[in-house]
Amino acid sequence: MLVVMRKDSPQESIDQVCECIRDRGFAPHVMPGEVRLAIGVTGNKGFVAIDNLEGIEGVLEVIHVTSPHKLVSREVHPEDSIVDVQGVKFGGPEVVVMAGPCAVESRDQVMEVARQVKRLGAKMLRGGAFKPRTSPYSFQGLKKEGLEILAEARKETGLPVVTEVMGTDDLDLVAEYADLLQIGARNMQNFMLLEAAGKTRKPVLLKRGMSATIKELLLAAEYIMSQGNYEVILCERGIRTFEDSTRNTLDLNAVPMMKQFSHLPVVVDPSHGIGIWSKVTPMARAAVAAGCDGLIVEVHNHPEKALSDGAQSLTPKNFGLLMTSVDRVAAAVDRTLLG
Repeated sequence: MLVVMRKDSPQESIDQVCECIRDRGFAPHVMPGEVRLAIGVTGNKGFVAIDNLEGIEGVLEVIHVTSPHKLVSREVHPEDSIVDVQGVKFGGPEVVVMAGPCAVESRDQVMEVARQVKRLGAKMLRGGAFKPRTSPYSFQGLKKEGLEILAEARKETGLPVVTEVMGTDDLDLVAEYADLLQIGARNMQNFMLLEAAGKTRKPVLLKRGMSATIKELLLAAEYIMSQGNYEVILCERGIRTFEDSTRNTLDLNAVPMMKQFSHLPVVVDPSHGIGIWSKVTPMARAAVAAGCDGLIVEVHNHPEKALSDGAQSLTPKNFGLLMTSVDRVAAAVDRTLLG
């Protein structure tokens, strides 16, 4: 159910609607918009009617939402949502680029890459302090030391930090340092982590699982939003198919489909999506042409020596070429990138 109210509805009316919803044992979710205010209702198992809502001042209509991912759905929130991460806005006219190394390996490495991607136009710094790896013998990240290095790079460059959280045990620590919490593909359906991230009220970048459908990704986002955290960004990062000439199959169909189903911003990870550094730029261009709101790109000062994902990492020089190239595509679809 969705209660649609005037944008200028008095707080007393909003509180009254929320109280009526709670009295029925359900949870209200107040979501302001540019032209209206919506209050979503969760906790019901099917059709439900709450009497007298339409008689409250400011209530325009009551809509029964059919989508299983209610808070994520455009039925609930027809306008595009803007997620603000320390002044960096996802979902508006600008295509936001996040860039940095797959893994934090050392202070010198991160500081050098951070300075370079900042100079070349990136708006956020990415870097993994905790690394989920297929092999238990692969580099697992510097953990807290890595978070401290990222925080130092943020202080010098002014770039907000996005980094991955792998479990509920590490959530508070990562949230202390990160501006944007990344939940990776392997954890997309770690429901305890999703709910815990929803309770932090810190913006979340949610990556699509390797074999997940779009609807499963949206339902994973619903777990976060159901806990009261509406600052969620969806990420297409490639799915596993029968094709073996690339690391994954970057499903750019997902971009316009997610934009149709959901009001949340959508970013694309062309680095993981294809896994071959020389093909990252054309896939980044295609992602922007498809309508994404941002890109997350792996950049390493010496990819041949990288402890993680060197084969898909761009040098700073090649990242600069990507930014120039993608900027032209963004302008062609009435978006901005550099400027």
